[in-house]
Amino acid sequence: MRALAERVTKVPQFGLAVVILLLTIVIASRAGSHVDRVSGATVNSFLNPSTLVQVLTDTSFFAILGTGIAMVILTGGIDLSVGSTYALSGVLTAMALRSLHAEQWPGPQALAVAVLLCLGIGVACGLLNGLMVTNLGVHPFVITLGTMWIFRGLAFVTSKAESILVPQQVTDLVKVNLFLRKDLYPVPFLVMALAVTLAAVYLAKTVAGRNIYAVGGSSEASHYAGIRVPRVLIGVYTLCGLAAGLAAFLGASYFGAASCSDGQGYELYAIASAVVGGVSLNGGRGTVLGAALGALLIVLFRQAVVTLHLDTKYEWVIIGLAIIVAVFLDRLARRRYGSGE
Repeated sequence: MRALAERVTKVPQFGLAVVILLLTIVIASRAGSHVDRVSGATVNSFLNPSTLVQVLTDTSFFAILGTGIAMVILTGGIDLSVGSTYALSGVLTAMALRSLHAEQWPGPQALAVAVLLCLGIGVACGLLNGLMVTNLGVHPFVITLGTMWIFRGLAFVTSKAESILVPQQVTDLVKVNLFLRKDLYPVPFLVMALAVTLAAVYLAKTVAGRNIYAVGGSSEASHYAGIRVPRVLIGVYTLCGLAAGLAAFLGASYFGAASCSDGQGYELYAIASAVVGGVSLNGGRGTVLGAALGALLIVLFRQAVVTLHLDTKYEWVIIGLAIIVAVFLDRLARRRYGSGE
């Protein structure tokens, strides 16, 4: 039993999981209670099905984006354009479905086209980022800062700042309750869990995934080891765009519409999720599971502000402090590792 406990405590995400558990207890203990509008029973204002599923749903969008951006950060890069890619993917997909009169199609057909369009646009944006990062010799921060404005501008121009409705049958399929209560929609969380699992397996069990860690550890050493560094970099930015496209599909379908203002600030939430989750900004260390847990922690902070009736401005303060603390702890860990302690 002691050996098992030691193994559990050595898991990189153990400390983060403990913080999430403690924060959950604090929120639940201070949340109070109310009468559930569906069951009629008196429930805790935080520990109830509606709030918990909504927390997981909000986490899903940030966790999927965080998973994609974690891969980029693992190589020592950054992608500031994921929020704009999210907006552009959602807007162009919604406009295409409207032009094709997809509201008259069978639900599964409209859903399949929406998924392919969103993912395809996201991949195109990510691929463009990757090609420019590897071929222009400019820091990823500058490249993706530029494409952040370009993609957001394209979303604004093409949509004319209008909110574009998504066909109702697509929304109905994404918001299916899967035998839960009629007001609970678990699909975004299930998609997020599948995406994070696939990404984790890709990083841990494939040669391409291990090459990402190698490039983040030392791109020069990776080059001499025969790893095609440009290909790895193009790959991670493309995967980041794919993640943004997937999140955009879920967001537009779940909320029933897409607009050029969607995803504003999401790049900061995604980066914060990865950093708080233990992904080193220096590259070479971290996991997508940590990024997903980091997204959950940030959403819990946001929920705490709402549930405890705090000033909403404290949300930004708390998240900022969390990022600084996470980077500080990462720096301490690197110093200790480097000194051989």
